Amino acid sequence: MAEVYVAGAAMTPFGKADGTVSDLAGAAVRGALSDAGVEPAEVQQVFFGNSASGLLQGQEMIRGQVYLAETGLLGAAIVNVENACAASSSAFSLACAAVGSGQADVALAVGAEKLVVPQKVRAFAALASATDLERRPEMRELVWDLALGGSPEPTMPSSSPLMVHYAEKGAAYLERSGGTVEDLARVVVKSRHAGSLSPYAQFRTPVTIDEVLAGRLIHPPLHMAMCSPLSDGAAALVVMSADAARRRGRANLRVRATAIASNNPLSGVTPTQAASTAAYERAGLGPADLDVVEVHDAAAPAELLLIEELGLTPPGTAIKLLRDGETALGGSIPVNTGGGLLSRGHPIGATGAAQIVEIADQLRGRAGPRQVTGARIGLAQNGGGVFFDDEATVTITILERVDAAGISA
Repeated sequence: MAEVYVAGAAMTPFGKADGTVSDLAGAAVRGALSDAGVEPAEVQQVFFGNSASGLLQGQEMIRGQVYLAETGLLGAAIVNVENACAASSSAFSLACAAVGSGQADVALAVGAEKLVVPQKVRAFAALASATDLERRPEMRELVWDLALGGSPEPTMPSSSPLMVHYAEKGAAYLERSGGTVEDLARVVVKSRHAGSLSPYAQFRTPVTIDEVLAGRLIHPPLHMAMCSPLSDGAAALVVMSADAARRRGRANLRVRATAIASNNPLSGVTPTQAASTAAYERAGLGPADLDVVEVHDAAAPAELLLIEELGLTPPGTAIKLLRDGETALGGSIPVNTGGGLLSRGHPIGATGAAQIVEIADQLRGRAGPRQVTGARIGLAQNGGGVFFDDEATVTITILERVDAAGISA
């Protein structure tokens, strides 16, 4: 594969948006194209990530064509990517593959989602559909009742089925690592501090441990603030070949590796371990080389589990890193500098691209008050769905800041 560069990156603020999915996608695309100095007609391939519009907006099959109709991109190859919460990071990986294989000089990855809908119960159903409905009939019945007309007056569940999953994993992790519910609150406190420094974050007010624990208990040990919110938003990234990037003066952010792994319960490793191992090998790097990391903290325990699975710290020691402030802004390995899913928000089809935008901004030195000093190499881990008690799919992206000669800067 030839070298691939990120030439442009942009996202919308996350939260409740007044506009449509098209409005969100268009804003992110215009921002990314402007950042890259590219006109829409120059984009040869587009990979559009979205996961829930079929259930929530009724738009299936040609989502990218419909939602990008006003962007000037029609005529380019538009490929729709649906991979649960990893839809747009998967779209980014495909865009990199298209450029790296020589099929395109300029490609675009987009993620857009509108989860805040009048009937919140339908959003819960969309999230529930990211599970194994064939092997879990109770989930199939839930989706049928909530979203597909099985019940004329569907009842709002007390919590998202995915949050129950994270709560059970979190409780097991705390027991084996010696952690406490206060440690999960510490994850939220760290997240909200970072989110307070980001103009894109849905939650921008710092909180204390006591305030987190005073929130409604969703499912033990998870309180409300320990769960990522429903959100609207979009993010987009322009990727270029080395020649195209150098001609435009955009060859300063190189894609060192992308990797995608599905969960194989017989493998003995988690999908994050499998995908990160492949990405490290392709990049010729290891966990010790990373300066900034984004992980898929759909719930607070996930951050602790994932930084261990990425090899940032030995099993059972993520809590010590957290307590010592090493994963916070100013620490030795800052994690989720934009607030993560807990504070930035989680519009599922846009989350993966937004994580990569955050890494790109950090490596380009434009993260403002949340900037990690001297950040040179960053990794984004984006998971999607639940399959055999783990994430159904995981995408790993590693980016590196380089100088004009292509040397790590």
